[in-house]
Amino acid sequence: MLPQLKPTKIRSLSSTINLNGTIFNHPIQQQSDVSLLVTKSKTINQPQLGNCISLDNVTYTKLVQSSTHSGCSTHGKLVQSHMVKTGHTPRLFLLNTLMNMYLKCNEPELALQLFDEMPERNIVSWNSLISGYTQLGQFVNAKEVFREARIENFSVSKYTYASMLSVCARTGDLELGKVIHGLIVLSGVGLDAFLTNPLVAMYSKCGRLDLARDVFDQCDGLDDVSWNSMIAGYVKGGLHNEMLQVLVKMHKSGVKFGSYVLGSVLNACCTSFDFCLTWGKLLHACSVKLGWDIDVIVGTALLDMYAKIGDLNDAIFIFDLLRVKNVVMYNAMIAGLLRGEDTNDELVKKSLNLFINMQRHGLRPSEFTFSTMIKACVAYQDLEYGKQIHAHVIKNNLQSDEYIGSVLVEFYSLWSLMNDALICFDSTTKQDIVIWTSVIAGHAQNGEYEQALVFFCELLSLGLKPDEFALSTVLSASANLGGVRSGEQIQSYSVKSGFIKSSVVVSSLIYMYAKSGDIDSANQMFEVADKFDVVSWSVMICSAAYHGCAREALTIFDLMISSGIAPNDVVFLGVLTACSHGGLVEEGFRYYETMKRDYGITPAEKHCACIVDLFGRAGRLSDAESFIIDSGFSQAPVMWRSLLSSCRIHKNVEIGKRVAERLIKLEPHASSSYVLLYNIYNDAGMGKHATKVRDLMTNRRIKKEPGLSWIEVGNRVHSFLVGDKAHPQSAKIYDKLDDVLAKIKKIGYIDEKHTEGLTVNHHSEKLAVTLGLISLPPSAPVRVMKNLRVCQDCHTVMKLISKVENREIVLRDPIRFHRFRDGVCSCGDYW
Repeated sequence: MLPQLKPTKIRSLSSTINLNGTIFNHPIQQQSDVSLLVTKSKTINQPQLGNCISLDNVTYTKLVQSSTHSGCSTHGKLVQSHMVKTGHTPRLFLLNTLMNMYLKCNEPELALQLFDEMPERNIVSWNSLISGYTQLGQFVNAKEVFREARIENFSVSKYTYASMLSVCARTGDLELGKVIHGLIVLSGVGLDAFLTNPLVAMYSKCGRLDLARDVFDQCDGLDDVSWNSMIAGYVKGGLHNEMLQVLVKMHKSGVKFGSYVLGSVLNACCTSFDFCLTWGKLLHACSVKLGWDIDVIVGTALLDMYAKIGDLNDAIFIFDLLRVKNVVMYNAMIAGLLRGEDTNDELVKKSLNLFINMQRHGLRPSEFTFSTMIKACVAYQDLEYGKQIHAHVIKNNLQSDEYIGSVLVEFYSLWSLMNDALICFDSTTKQDIVIWTSVIAGHAQNGEYEQALVFFCELLSLGLKPDEFALSTVLSASANLGGVRSGEQIQSYSVKSGFIKSSVVVSSLIYMYAKSGDIDSANQMFEVADKFDVVSWSVMICSAAYHGCAREALTIFDLMISSGIAPNDVVFLGVLTACSHGGLVEEGFRYYETMKRDYGITPAEKHCACIVDLFGRAGRLSDAESFIIDSGFSQAPVMWRSLLSSCRIHKNVEIGKRVAERLIKLEPHASSSYVLLYNIYNDAGMGKHATKVRDLMTNRRIKKEPGLSWIEVGNRVHSFLVGDKAHPQSAKIYDKLDDVLAKIKKIGYIDEKHTEGLTVNHHSEKLAVTLGLISLPPSAPVRVMKNLRVCQDCHTVMKLISKVENREIVLRDPIRFHRFRDGVCSCGDYW
C-alpha cells in the first residue's frame, strides 16, 4: 500500500489575492485542509458562500499553475482554501493540477493525501505522483505507486514507463527495468525515441551495454538524445571502439554532431595517449570545421584532453582561444600544468598565476581549485603562499571539505607543522579513509611513529576500513620503530581484509621485517608473493644490502634483470650500497658505470656517496676526495661525511682534519662532524687536539644527540639512555651486564673509560641487549634499534657477547644493520 499520512492542517494565513482585477482580503480558516476540500467537493455545489464568490475551474487552474511555476505553495494553498470556503467542486483536472503543485513545491505529503482522497483518478493522476516522487528522489515511493497502478489495472502510458525507467536507472534496479521493458513490449506502445532513450540510459547505467545496444538498434526514430545516450553509455563503460562505431554510424545517418556528443567523445580520449593522437585530434579538426571548437562544452573537453595527455602547448592554445572562460576551464588548465612527473617550478608558477587571474575575472574557485592549488604549494614547497590559499579556503567556508582537508594535512605535514595539520583534520566534517591516511602519513614522515600507530588504532575503533595505502603507511611507521609485533598484527589484518595480495602491502611488509632486523621473514614474504614489481625488487635488494648480505643482494638483482624488469635509480642505490657494505669495490665501480652507460640513469647524491665509501674502503682516500670535487656534489655534506668516516677507519689524520674543516663549514651545527674528528684525534693519541674539538663544541653550544636504544619485548617497547636506571628491571639488567662483561674479559676484552670517568659499559645499546638476554627465550634473536652510530667499544662487546652467550644479536644504527653471530659481525668491522 501507499504510505498513509495524517491530514496536514494549513496554517492560518492572511493574504491578498488579485482575482480578475478584484482585491479580496481573505483570512484562511484553521480547519481548511486537503480532506475538507475533497469532502466539500462531494457535497456542496454552491456558486458562493457568505460574501465569497466562487470562481470557475479554469481560473482556479490558472492560479494553481501560477503557484507551481513560482515554486512557492503559499498562493496555491490560498487558492485551495478559497475553493473550500466557497464550496467549489473541483474537477479532476484541477485536482491533478493541485497535486502537481504540491509535488513541484516539495510537499509530497499533501500531494499523497490529496491523491488518496480523490473521488476518481485517471492516468494523469498516477503519472503526476510517480513523476513527482522521481524528481524528489523518493524512488521507493515512486515504485510503490507504479505497483498500485498495476494492481488497479490502470493502463499506464508511455510517460509512466519513462518515469519508471528513470527510477530504475538512478537506483540501478536492473530487474525492475527488465520488467518495465517487457510491459512496454506487451502494451504495444512501440519503441519510439521517447522510450528508447530512457531504456538505453537505464541499461547503460546498470552496466548492460549489450542490451542498451539492442534497444538502440531496434529503434527507427532515433533523435539526438538517442545517439547521445548510446555514446555516453559506451564512454562511461570504457568501450572506446564501440563508441567510435556509433559515432561513425551517427555521421553516416546525417545526424550533426552536437556539443554534448563531441564533449563526451573527447572526454573518452583523455584516457589514452594513443587514442588521443588518432581520434582526439581528428575530432578536434571536426569540431573546428563545425564551429564547435569555441563552444564552452567542447572547448573545455579539448582543453582537458590535451592537458591530461601532457600536451601543454595545445592545451594553452585552446585555453587562450576560448573567450569566455569558466571555473571548469581554469581547473582543467591548472591541473594540466601540475600533472605528471615533469612538473617544474616554472609550471607551478604558471598555475599560481592562473589562480590569481581566475579571481581577478570574478570567478569563484571551487573545491577542486583549492585542493589543486594546495598541491601546487606542496610541489613548490611554498609555505607562505599555501597559508594564503588556506585563508581563501576559510573565507569561502570550505575548510570542512574532505578533499581540501586531506591536502591541507599533507601540506602542513610537509613543513612538520603537525599541530596545524591536526587542526585541519579536526575541521573536516567527513573524515574518510583518505584524510586518515594523510594524517597517519604526516606523523610517520615527521618521525612520530608511535603517534601514527595511535591514529591507526583510532581509525579501526571508529569502524573505518583502511585501504592498501593506509596499511602501507602504518607498516612503514612500524618498520621505523622496529616494532615487529605491531607489524605482525597489521599483517594479520591485511590477510583478513584481503589486502595481502596487494603489491604495495607486500613491499611494505618486506620493508617492515627487514627494517626491524628480521631478514629471514622478509625473505619469506618475498618468496610467497604472487607478483613482483620494481618496488618489491628494490625493497628486497636494499634490505639485503643494509643487512650486509651483499652477495644475496646482487643475486636478487640478477634475478630481477632476468625477469625482464628494468632497474631504476632506487634499485641501483641498493646495489651500490650492497657493494659498499660488503666491501665489493670492483663490482661497485662496474655497476656504477653500468647504471650510467646501459640504463641512462644520472647518478644522484646518494649514488656518488656509495662510490666515495667504496674508495674509502679500499683506502683510496685522495681518490675519494677528488671524486667528490668532480662529482657536482661538492656542497653535499653526506659526501664529505662518508669520506670522514673512512678517515676514521684508516686513521688518516691529515685528510680527516681537512675534510672535517670543510664539513663543519657546510654544517656548522651538526654534532656528527665534530664527534668524528674528535674520534680521529683520540684514536691517534692526539689528546690536545681532541680536547680542542670538544671545547669548540662547547663554545658553539653544540650538543651531541643523546644515544637512545630500544628493544621490543612482548607488547612493549623499552627505551634506554646511557647509564639509564629508570627501568623497573634495572637491578637485574646491571647484574646480568656485569656477569656478561666478566665472561668476555676472560677471553680478552679490556673495557675503556671516557675522560669524564663514565664507563662505556653502560651505553644504551648494551643495556637494551642485556634486557633482551634476560627477557627473551634462548632461541630468539635479540633485536635492538639505536638512533646513533654504534661505537667501537660496543661493537666489540656485541661480538663477544654473541659468542659467550651463544645468541644472535641484531643491532640497527642509522647507517646499517649489524648482525652478530658467534663473535663475528656482518659488517666485517667496517661501518
